[in-house]
This record gives sequence, structure tokens and C-alpha cells, in this order.
Amino acid sequence: MILLQLFLSYLKIGFFGFGGGYAMLSLIQNEVVVRHAWMTNAEFSDIVAVSQITPGPIAINSATYVGYSVGMQTGYIWCGVLGSVIATFAVCLPSLTLMILVAKFFLRLKDNRYIEGAMKGMRPAVIGMIAAAALLLIFPRSDAPGDQNFIDLWSWALFGAVFLGSWRKVNPILLIVLSAVAGILIYYPR
Repeated sequence: MILLQLFLSYLKIGFFGFGGGYAMLSLIQNEVVVRHAWMTNAEFSDIVAVSQITPGPIAINSATYVGYSVGMQTGYIWCGVLGSVIATFAVCLPSLTLMILVAKFFLRLKDNRYIEGAMKGMRPAVIGMIAAAALLLIFPRSDAPGDQNFIDLWSWALFGAVFLGSWRKVNPILLIVLSAVAGILIYYPR
């Protein structure tokens, strides 16, 4: 039953996750943390961090990890692997289907004023969803134990330093490596 819920949740995320992975984060967080309580906000924040540093789209990476984690709640490792396959397939299925249809009809519909209007209308919604995902990570909705956010004074300092580095066009890989080193030095338990 839990694997069916996982499939339906990620199918819904795949259908309504316009704007890419960051726009999908609020949908994923709502399904995984709020609706089904498969994990806490702190665990979800860790998944977002790992999904960002691994190759590939963030929505697919997080689907794979959440699917494995949810499947492992059954106690069988094969369910963990099956859960990651199911969640990854479910989040990709709507995009694959839509891209096949769009590719078939795009040349006929690209100048359609309704299609252009729909695309222009979705742009602000995507920006709002990305902002909502950021705010949900900073200010979690729940007061459950272990559901605290990851923000502290050091987090703001690292954010400011990386933001300034990005503004000054410092190599992003260097910023990631330096942030990891700073995180180890600051947060590693002594």
C-alpha cells in the first residue's frame, strides 16, 4: 500500500511540478513531510542538499532517495530499491508523456495565442513556487520533534559569503567545495 501511495504522490508531483526541480520542492515537501509524514523537515532538508550536489535533476534525485527511504520503512531492502524505482519512474512519467505529445504537436501550436498565454501565465507561478520552497526550508510548518529548520547564525554567514562569491563571479565548484570545508569545520561534532 505504501508503494502505491508513493507512486501516486510522485505522479502528482510530476504532473503539477511546472518550472523544474526547485519549483517542485514545495510540492515534494507537502507530499513527503506534511501529507504522508514519511520524514521530518530536517530529513527533507538533508535530501534537498544531497539532491543538489549529485548529478541530475533535483526532482529525480530526491524522488530516488525518498522512494528508497519510504520503501525501507517496510523493513525489506528490496522494497527500498523498488520504492526508489517507483518514485523515480512516477516523477518522470508525466514529463515523458507530455514531451512526446508536445514534440508531435509543437510545430502546429507554437504560434497559438492560447498556448503563448498559458506559458506567460505560468512564469509568475513558477517563481512563486521556487520562493515557497525556499521559505518552507527556512521556516518549517510543523512543530514536531526533530522538525527544526537548518538555519542558524553560521548558516546566514555561509549564505552571505556564497551569495557575495556568486555576485563576484567566483567559480561555483570552488564555492561548493569551500562551503563543504566550512561546514565540516563549523558543524562537525567535536
